[in-house]
Amino acid sequence: MEPQAPGTLISNTTEKGKIKAVAAKDNITVIKIRSGRMLLATGFLRKVFEIFENHQTPIDMVTTSEVGVSVSIDNRKHLEEIVDDLKKFGTVSTDTDMVIICVVGDMEWENVGFEASIIHALKEIPVRMISYGGSNYNVSLLVKAADKTKALQALSRHLFS
Repeated sequence: MEPQAPGTLISNTTEKGKIKAVAAKDNITVIKIRSGRMLLATGFLRKVFEIFENHQTPIDMVTTSEVGVSVSIDNRKHLEEIVDDLKKFGTVSTDTDMVIICVVGDMEWENVGFEASIIHALKEIPVRMISYGGSNYNVSLLVKAADKTKALQALSRHLFS
């Protein structure tokens, strides 16, 4: 990082409705559990999260649908055991060599358009997961590590130019 470089501004203030930064986190693995019978059952997500807790493995991102749940982790130390434990809930698959891209700023849900700008910037890049709503300050997207540079450049060009 070059905080003194021209064009760089680091501050603790936020402009209403403005995107402030784009960052990436490498070495992410996605674990997907598909289960038509268990997903809507009471306590299903709690049981899934307990497996990660039992293996002292924090979860970075979570997405759910009517037939599956996907989580991302950056600690693969207990991956094999986690996958084995999750198999009792359904079919489990993993994707490695992924990257989380975070777009940071004032993104209150009432501020329309920022989501479209982010997605439009990545229209040429396959996005594996999207997470928003846990906070009003970031949108997280999961892409293949091979697409990281292209994604960061596209977001920077589209959001800050």
